[in-house]
Amino acid sequence: MATSAPKVRVGVGVFVLASKNEDRNNPRFLVGQRKGSHGAGTFALPGGHLEFGEETEECAARELLEETGLKIVNVRYLTATNDYMPEEKKHYITLFHVCFRESDEDEPQLLEPDKCKSWEWIAWNDLLRWIQNSHSQSTDGESSKHEVFLPLLNLVKQRPGVRPTDAQPTNGLRSSDEA
Repeated sequence: MATSAPKVRVGVGVFVLASKNEDRNNPRFLVGQRKGSHGAGTFALPGGHLEFGEETEECAARELLEETGLKIVNVRYLTATNDYMPEEKKHYITLFHVCFRESDEDEPQLLEPDKCKSWEWIAWNDLLRWIQNSHSQSTDGESSKHEVFLPLLNLVKQRPGVRPTDAQPTNGLRSSDEA
């Protein structure tokens, strides 16, 4: 019996913006540190696998609720990346979406502690700094403590200039010039 070739999977990564009044150039969004799977120890967006017959926006809402307890609104497609992980023998197409929490007062809960160490809000410029620092070593020889999951890293590399706020209407989002 012939062995089948590995299949390319579809992942959905979700930028949950911290508020509807985010700076368009440096928005804050939710990340978590992965556990128990490929990319363990790296920081990633909430998200997961697209199920058969599922709309990508439905996947985003389902994964957010399962992982964080957050209900989301205004889910919009941002872009996609091609994420080949030869060491793990995995290949994904990751579809990135952007959304808001139903209420800015709702905070993420750690509902899958076997898959995520913690949740935290970071700014876009923090992510860019983490990526830049991950390629350099600190003076004591240790690498950055904020390693970034490959799909999120590829978003920055494969789609230069893209920001999470690009998927949102300008209404309600301020530019840093207005801050």
